[in-house]
Amino acid sequence: MSSSLRRGSLAAAVIAFSIASLAACGAGSDAQTSEIKPDNAATSVGVIKVQNALVITQPDVKATGPAVVSATLYNNGTTDQTVDSIKVEGEGTAEVKAADGKGKLTVPAGGSVVLGGKGNASAVLSSPSQTVLNGSVQKLTFAFSETGDVSLGAFVVPAESYFSDWGPSDIPSAPATSSAPATSPSESATGSPSASASEGQAGTNASSSATATASASAGQ
Repeated sequence: MSSSLRRGSLAAAVIAFSIASLAACGAGSDAQTSEIKPDNAATSVGVIKVQNALVITQPDVKATGPAVVSATLYNNGTTDQTVDSIKVEGEGTAEVKAADGKGKLTVPAGGSVVLGGKGNASAVLSSPSQTVLNGSVQKLTFAFSETGDVSLGAFVVPAESYFSDWGPSDIPSAPATSSAPATSPSESATGSPSASASEGQAGTNASSSATATASASAGQ
C-alpha cells in the first residue's frame, strides 16, 4: 500500500473515531467508552484533561459565518474549575457560553463538560479568517481557573457528514440576487406622456397662429 493511501486511511479512521468519542462522552463521564484515549487532539495538565478538540467551520467553503470549538473537558480534581477563555491562535478568543447561557462555563469536580452540539456548552468564533483552513491544525489554549493554560493542536473540519450536528448553529444562506429596473414605473408613466402632450399642444398653438396671420394678410 502506498504512503498516500495509508495517510488517507489513517485520517479517515481518526475523524470517525473522534466523532464516536464525542458522542460517547455526551452520554456522561461514567460511560465506559469515555475512558478511551484517542490519539488525536487530546492532552492533560494536572487534573484537567481535554479530549477530541476540533475547530468546526461552515459546511460550504465559500460561506462566511461563525466557526465553533468542539471538545470534551474533564476535571479529575476535587474542586470545580471554570473555563475563563478559549483562544484560537491567530484568531483571538472564542465566545464561551454555558449550556444554560448563564455565567461562566464550569467543569465540575470529578465530572466533564461537552463543548458543541445541541443543548451543550458552546465556544464560538464569530468571524474566523481565511487562516482557519479545513484540514489544517489550529492551536487552542483553554484557560482554567486553577490549572491555568492547557494547549493542544486541533483539526479544522467542515460541519458536514459526521460533524454536522457539532458545527455552527448559525449557517448563513446564500444571498438573494435582484436587478432593479433602470426607471421606476412612475417615471415612465409621468415623464414621456407629459412631454408628448406638451409637444403636441405647442404644435397646435403654432398652427393656429400661422392660420390667423395668413387670414389677416389676405384681408388687407
